[in-house]
Amino acid sequence: MTASQRNWTKPAAIGAAVLAIAAGASVAVFSEKPAPDVTFISIDGQKISSQDLRGKVVMVNFWATSCTTCVKEMPQMVETYNKFKNQGLEFVAVAMSYDRPDYVLNYTASNKLPFKVALDSAGDLAKQFGDVSMTPTTFVISKDGKILKRYLGEPDFNALHVLLQKSLSAT
Repeated sequence: MTASQRNWTKPAAIGAAVLAIAAGASVAVFSEKPAPDVTFISIDGQKISSQDLRGKVVMVNFWATSCTTCVKEMPQMVETYNKFKNQGLEFVAVAMSYDRPDYVLNYTASNKLPFKVALDSAGDLAKQFGDVSMTPTTFVISKDGKILKRYLGEPDFNALHVLLQKSLSAT
């Protein structure tokens, strides 16, 4: 763990991150630790395991239909996915446990989300990804299953696209 990563555990740093997110900024945390070994259940019942996603760059976006920032960023998430899907990007949007499944299904259908949408009904996925409680929280996972970056709040999409391009072209 680097000194800058350790600083994120200090209350002042956490408070600053919360204020930055509340003001509409995103906070990116670098990691390189392994992504949890999980199985996503998509809204159409498909099981997607972490092992199925190995060898691909993956974005996992924790969101909720009641989260205004999530709803605001979703069109750009769709654009990002569409831009990189032919290069091997996989994307799983994980609806938080408090989000009503009928709201998630309706939002997914009416906004024609092109990627996998999963429900985290019991909150297990959020727990396994480090007790995710703030939405949106987005993880970028490398082809070898390591978390490259975690975004709290809406990401800087230009920087995200640079990271995705670099990760997708890595061998």
